[in-house]
Amino acid sequence: MHVLLGPLVLFAAVMSLTPGPNIIMVTASAATFGFHRTIPLMIGVTIGFGALVLAAGFGLAGLVHAEPSLQAVLKYAGGAYLLYLAWSIARTDASDGTSARAKPVGPVAGALFQWVNPKAWVFAVGAVAAYTTAGGELLREIFVIAGVNIVACLVSVVLWAAFGAAIGRFLATARARKAFNWSMAALLLLSLAPVFW
Repeated sequence: MHVLLGPLVLFAAVMSLTPGPNIIMVTASAATFGFHRTIPLMIGVTIGFGALVLAAGFGLAGLVHAEPSLQAVLKYAGGAYLLYLAWSIARTDASDGTSARAKPVGPVAGALFQWVNPKAWVFAVGAVAAYTTAGGELLREIFVIAGVNIVACLVSVVLWAAFGAAIGRFLATARARKAFNWSMAALLLLSLAPVFW
């Protein structure tokens, strides 16, 4: 196996821990609903991202690059879904995030989101391109890359959810929660900027 584990771990840590759509979604969920109610979303994000890295390793990225129309579909579908998520976050009931009516994003939506998340695609394709080797054991390398990235993703969403839950304790009033939710929605929209400009 020729994968350089140290640089791969560093790459995965930096890419996972820096804010992007997943981090914003998890932080906002934990601030509004608490850490425990955000666990299904964290699991979904982690599984979905791991599946995306494996798919990129097995050639899906080549198909997307070879077919510009498929790339455009993913770009606009991802943008539309991010707009929907931003609107959902902004409109979350600010009066009481623990109410029965309020529901965090679930695991299936978290997993499926990875397939239209621009940062996840850049991350997955970049990891596979940078850390597979010509003449190496490709199958083993892809599984090592996916495994490292799954662990980094899980650690990241757990840390950011804990941060979000801590922030949530300071959002005692409906007005503060509403301001936070709108701020998170705005950050999610800003994460679209590099995709369309």
